[in-house]
Amino acid sequence: MQDLEKLAQELRRRGKDGGIRALAESPEGQRLGAMFDGREAERALRAGDSAALQQLLRGVLGTAEGRRLVTELQSLMEK
Repeated sequence: MQDLEKLAQELRRRGKDGGIRALAESPEGQRLGAMFDGREAERALRAGDSAALQQLLRGVLGTAEGRRLVTELQSLMEK
């Protein structure tokens, strides 16, 4: 959880948080958000259960929308 907070701080510092927000609010981001169980992710994060997190991410990244969003996120981070 602390690493995610550090990532969020770094994104804000670099002025990237608006782009991340736009991706999350995009139609693809909304569809992926509906597929993703936030409560389950939070439990896994708090417990430090990397296997559960990997399983959740595989489900998201196994979709065409997930792969496109990752590509867009990587592009945003490189700018």
